[in-house]
Amino acid sequence: MTDRRRINGPPSGTRPVVFASALKRPVPTTDRPTRQRQPTELRKIFLKTGLVPSASGSAYLELEPSASLFAARKTPTSLIPPSSALKLACTVHGPKPLPRSAAFSPNLVITTHVKYAPFAARKRKGHIRDASERDLGVHLETALRGVIIAERWPKSALDITITILEAEDDHWWGDALDSHDASWGMMNVLAGCITASSAAIADAKIDCLDLATGGVAALVEDDDDKYGTTIPKLVLDTDPAEHQSICAACVVAYLPNRDEITEIWLRGDTSKASLAADDKRTAYEALLDGAVDAARGAHTVLSEAVRESAVRIAGQAIGGNATQ
Repeated sequence: MTDRRRINGPPSGTRPVVFASALKRPVPTTDRPTRQRQPTELRKIFLKTGLVPSASGSAYLELEPSASLFAARKTPTSLIPPSSALKLACTVHGPKPLPRSAAFSPNLVITTHVKYAPFAARKRKGHIRDASERDLGVHLETALRGVIIAERWPKSALDITITILEAEDDHWWGDALDSHDASWGMMNVLAGCITASSAAIADAKIDCLDLATGGVAALVEDDDDKYGTTIPKLVLDTDPAEHQSICAACVVAYLPNRDEITEIWLRGDTSKASLAADDKRTAYEALLDGAVDAARGAHTVLSEAVRESAVRIAGQAIGGNATQ
């Protein structure tokens, strides 16, 4: 089904055009962004709540861009940026009564809606949600169902809407189209959606068991050894554009205070992973533990944003009582 009421833009990329003369020579591999962080070091997170006054709760999340992006701005060698960053906004509406025509529900009915902006990715998105966006919505709803105390709002609904303003790339733009067969950027997008949704739900003053945060860990192949082979290694908070190949990735929705996982999504091949000699864990367990560690790191930012939201709401309540 196509949307005939709008004039859609071209289905090609939304980045600046590249002239044909620049494509006659091969893309140098030195332009690939490199990871300058430690394997266990996370990117800086900006998280702010209460940005949409018309919503019950709202949050805005932004990840720090890759260091190579700043270097490319100082000494540009191409019109195409080496990598992108994650920027998304979340709004929460509710709890609100269900329509009269809806069936009785003893618990809160949660609806999630994840949508990419048309300019969010290198390939332009349409106005109608595709399969990947619906898939992200299902994962997000599963993650939040284990957090919200739904039995406190019978016959009520909660709408969670996320707009992705800039999405993570699946691979470096200079690689061949068939060099990566998975959408690795969706893993980081889902982790950001979980963290931003938890902040927006807390801003909407909805009772929860804990603050859920998203974390990502991956097995990547970068450095060649003396035999010319690559050995996958575990890194946290991966930027897919910074690595030659990603073997497997895992994203979790984690409750730090309860030490529980409400959602897990793992994809890829973990059979070629190489761990330390004294490490008795399997590759699956190492990926899961790495994603949990990344979620714990994001929890510090989330708790500070929720504290600022509580201070702001308390100030508004005191100011409203003073004027009465």
